[in-house]
Amino acid sequence: MQGNGSAAFGARQKMQADPFARIRRAAGEGLTLRPLGRSHAALFRDGSRTLLVSFESLDDIVRLDDDGLPLGLQIAQDRGFSYLGILAATQSWYRLRALYDLFDRLDDADWFGRFDRVVFYGAGMSGYAAAAYSVVAPGANVIAIQPQATLDPRVAGWDPRFIEMRRTSFTDRYGYAPEMIDAAASVHILFDPEQNLDFMHAALFVRPNVHLLQCRNLGRRIAPALHRMAILRPLIEAGCEGRLDEALFWQMYRARRGYLPYLESLAQKLRHEGRPYLGALLCRNVESRFDAPEFRALRAEFEGQLSAAGKPIPPAPGPRI
Repeated sequence: MQGNGSAAFGARQKMQADPFARIRRAAGEGLTLRPLGRSHAALFRDGSRTLLVSFESLDDIVRLDDDGLPLGLQIAQDRGFSYLGILAATQSWYRLRALYDLFDRLDDADWFGRFDRVVFYGAGMSGYAAAAYSVVAPGANVIAIQPQATLDPRVAGWDPRFIEMRRTSFTDRYGYAPEMIDAAASVHILFDPEQNLDFMHAALFVRPNVHLLQCRNLGRRIAPALHRMAILRPLIEAGCEGRLDEALFWQMYRARRGYLPYLESLAQKLRHEGRPYLGALLCRNVESRFDAPEFRALRAEFEGQLSAAGKPIPPAPGPRI
């Protein structure tokens, strides 16, 4: 037992010493990983004249991929794109001087100008960074999922999350994300309007070049939900190919009709709103397509409410969702 504990402690020490070791081993040849302090790194890959810039934390990466490879890197390798991945091992919102300096140097060298198309991607704090750092590439496309506009308490003091970031400066270089996207060709902000704080941050991004895409009833972790629906990667690929627009997004987002967590969230919403008829219709629709005992129980509850109120029980399925 003591030996196993020592081995585990040694593994943790190695991870702390090089949090990107697994990515370094798994990424393969043709990549350059440049440390940015102890807890951040930049990963470069040469490819086509399309550049994908993704910001991903280690938590994001593990949540989406068992092999521990950044989603942006997987897309770039499979599609032959050039790639710049900014990786974070801590919840920093990418507010560090080494990263400012990296983007300053790339900007001074007109590195982004070498590409025909540049796409910035990130989710959550990484969505904030994707928007904020996109200023170095005028004409870029930005895909930001649930981004914070800023954590400056003077602007976003209404957001009680991330209290530990209150002393971090969001007013110097690459600071207020909504001001950094003015020169972008298009910005797609994905958020759930039922999540009030995310909605308020999204509202701060409103600009003529911004598309606010409401992912209602997906909750607090939209990126993993889109990934499980198998549309996150196609969404980013469409951005890299210049095909992403609102119509394509809504076409892809139809996949939610077959995503049980979304359907359950919708059923619970109807339950809380006291709408048993629509709730029963929804449950019948889901039962006709899935083996979902939880929906049978919900339907029984909805139908019981209808019977008690002397209202008709809906017949066979079912509404379009």
